[in-house]
Amino acid sequence: MIKKLILLGLVAMSTGGAWAGNITVKGSDTLVILAQKWAEVYMSKNPQTKIQVSGGGSGVGFAALQNKATDLADASRKIKASEVAECLKAFGHRPTEYKVALDGLSVYVNDDNPVKELTLEQLEGIFTGKTRNWKDVGGNDAPITVYSRENSSGTYEFFKEHVLKGKDFAASAQTEPGTAAVLQGIAKDKGGIGYGGAAYGKGARALLVKKDAGSPAIEPTEANVIAGVYPIWRFLYIYVNPDLDKNEIAAYLNWIRSDEGQKVVKEVGYFPLPDKWREK
Repeated sequence: MIKKLILLGLVAMSTGGAWAGNITVKGSDTLVILAQKWAEVYMSKNPQTKIQVSGGGSGVGFAALQNKATDLADASRKIKASEVAECLKAFGHRPTEYKVALDGLSVYVNDDNPVKELTLEQLEGIFTGKTRNWKDVGGNDAPITVYSRENSSGTYEFFKEHVLKGKDFAASAQTEPGTAAVLQGIAKDKGGIGYGGAAYGKGARALLVKKDAGSPAIEPTEANVIAGVYPIWRFLYIYVNPDLDKNEIAAYLNWIRSDEGQKVVKEVGYFPLPDKWREK
């Protein structure tokens, strides 16, 4: 969990959601740097609006939404049926889902690692602990150190579902509170490997990923993600209680999905939504 709350302006808090001019945002650590930048840019143009952003993971954001402790829940995965059920109990509605950006979920290694590409099957073997030495996937004769995220992370759940096919991560995996911490560990560990959003690549190198042994190795670029050819791409989301989706909150969500808001997406390092995906 992000230990330090990121305060963007002097924000009044309430337990029942937002009131005019004040918006709270909580959830995905993958999205927190983008959410912070969105808030900074928006508040510079709309000084009457104060926005508070914090991370903690997608699961934390959904829990806060259910408890009416946040207005917007950032998520790097889709909401679960159980989370929808809790929202229905709490405020009588299914949360409204907004797609707000695209991400090529990247697999990172140390810059000195000679391995340049891996298949999804090889990644599954590494992250479940079946493959423990780099020599088994074309690298040096050296042990593999797996870096992972906490289970409250939407990135953790997305990677587990789409790469590990639901299998558990290796028991030896080093669990980190955020993607930045994963990258910091890999940058100092020549045998390290981890995963995270495309905007967090500083200090390590993203591998090319192959769907299978006979497929081309694909880089997590914007063009490859939009075309759907990079094997581990995903949407990033914001969820909101429909009762609150009006006035300042509606204006802010519309701005996020506008050309101006999507320009910020690219500046931060994620990929803007094509027009066809900017509808609810």
